[in-house]
Amino acid sequence: MEEITNKVANSVLEVFDLEDYYPKGIRTQIDISQWLLEGFLLKEKDFREELKNQDWSQYQDQYVAIHCSTDAIVPAWASILVAIQLAPFAKKIINGTLEDLDASLYEELLPKIDYSVYENKPVIIKGCSRKPVPMRAYVLAAHYLQPFARSIMYGEACSAVPLYKAPKKE
Repeated sequence: MEEITNKVANSVLEVFDLEDYYPKGIRTQIDISQWLLEGFLLKEKDFREELKNQDWSQYQDQYVAIHCSTDAIVPAWASILVAIQLAPFAKKIINGTLEDLDASLYEELLPKIDYSVYENKPVIIKGCSRKPVPMRAYVLAAHYLQPFARSIMYGEACSAVPLYKAPKKE
């Protein structure tokens, strides 16, 4: 009887796992609608008073996304004013959703990675993750890997989808 060989473990395939780069820290979403009259109408005096009475220190060292969950038309200065209140405490502040926040974090860190370690190697961008890795991060990772990798696949080694194969060098 032949010994079972794990071909995946023995392959030269390099796994690029975006979870390995997932920044640690609490992510919080602040909904501006909580400070609007009936969730829709911004009354400047009341809005400023609400912000003044908030305990912003609760967001110490957190990543914060500011958004409005209702269809209210909120002036741009409202989100900026919230961001100014958060600035002394939060690690990062964006206007958008938690997915936008994670995308923004990856947009900062992916350009700083040394992709030369993937030079002329087959690379698989790991698809399954336990953390909320946004699609924009996968697209950006492929963009940075392409100049180096011999090939790029997506998914898991046992069922990868081929995405890119470098042209043969003459």
